[in-house]
Amino acid sequence: GLTVTIVGDILHSRVARSNIYGFLKMGAEVRVAAPPPMIPPAIETLGVKAYTSLREALAGADVVMALRIQGERLAGSYFPSVREYAATFGIDRSKLQYAKEDAIVMHPGPVNRGVELAHDLADHRPSVILDQVRNGVAIRMAVLYLYAGRKRERGQSRSIS
Repeated sequence: GLTVTIVGDILHSRVARSNIYGFLKMGAEVRVAAPPPMIPPAIETLGVKAYTSLREALAGADVVMALRIQGERLAGSYFPSVREYAATFGIDRSKLQYAKEDAIVMHPGPVNRGVELAHDLADHRPSVILDQVRNGVAIRMAVLYLYAGRKRERGQSRSIS
């Protein structure tokens, strides 16, 4: 029943795609927000709402997840400048006011401080980024453990040498 807004390079992000599937599976309303070239064509067919207005995408959100701008992939054609991206889609406390009062801020890391997130949001509440990173390691370990165990139970284990 939560509303999750994912902001940033939706087009190139594996994090965005996997989180969209996971959040929808858990019953969340998922929104994505980015400059038009960073929104995949027909993204709405996944069951998300796409926005090019950050203010509209944040309205009433419970969770705001910023994605890293991958400068190494985005040479100039996706937005005019990093400064303009930060001014339009960078999350700071004033823009976060459009989300719910108790909204949390997430980011898969590493954070380009002052671009996707203001410095103070990256390090202080309502950010849960450090918890997100710490829990992500444990979750990946658990999934690998369960997956490896399931294969062994089926008699398909392989030794690693």
